[in-house]
Amino acid sequence: MNPFKKFVAEHKRLFQRGKKLARGGFKKSARVKISTAAPKALIFSPHPDDECITGGLALRLLRGAKWNVVNVAVTLGSEKKRRVPRLRELKSACHRLGFALIGAGLENVNLETRVKNPAGWRTAVSAIARILTEYRPRVIFLPHEADGHPTHIGVHFLVLDALIDLPPDFECFVVETEFWRQMTQPNLLVESGVADVADLVAALACHAGEVRRNPYHARLPAWLLDNVRRAEMVKGQGGAAPDFTFGTIYRLRKWSRGRLAEVLKKGKCLSRSENAAGLFR
Repeated sequence: MNPFKKFVAEHKRLFQRGKKLARGGFKKSARVKISTAAPKALIFSPHPDDECITGGLALRLLRGAKWNVVNVAVTLGSEKKRRVPRLRELKSACHRLGFALIGAGLENVNLETRVKNPAGWRTAVSAIARILTEYRPRVIFLPHEADGHPTHIGVHFLVLDALIDLPPDFECFVVETEFWRQMTQPNLLVESGVADVADLVAALACHAGEVRRNPYHARLPAWLLDNVRRAEMVKGQGGAAPDFTFGTIYRLRKWSRGRLAEVLKKGKCLSRSENAAGLFR
């Protein structure tokens, strides 16, 4: 007998059960009191749902460090008839997590627009630059430069172009995220506990129209679990994996003096016992 057959079957059973759980309409999680003077983190989300998929570290900053977390909905997707429902779903998801929400209202955010429609691209860059100037975030989240989807890649370069437009003394930490394609040189793995992962899944399920056609909310725990396998990409090959169950992989750098600068001498695995705000001092 194969001793892992029951183990694999249990994974299948849990996934099938997860697909059938409720979608949308969840109440907000326990309210976290945040000072208006607290540091701000902006999540530049290419689409509604990215705030949940890559939100492990942002949620820890909100809950553990009492930061203001603001999701910037860069686009509402390419399908025009879905934009109103997607905005409604997005509001529900952010409400569930406790994230504030602002919309950039942009379209065609991709490298083709950057090359073929420079005037339109400049308008979009200016919109992002205004948001950065208004909020003065300590940390921003954005996809990495090769995240495997035209809009994800477009948002990466859009935000960097906006940073270039800002005054030379503008500084913030930059956390690059991944979903559609893995980073080749990540330097940060952030652990999430069961409660946080459950809320990320519940918030992702609020995007009911999307998960109805593809139940990727039910796959999120498995993806977060598999991220821990890649700890060697963060810490260096040959090392022992941290004793995490769930984790999200990022690349942390800092925008300073008009360029991205390294801030970690070596890769870091941030456990739940550590204060996430310590990354950004």
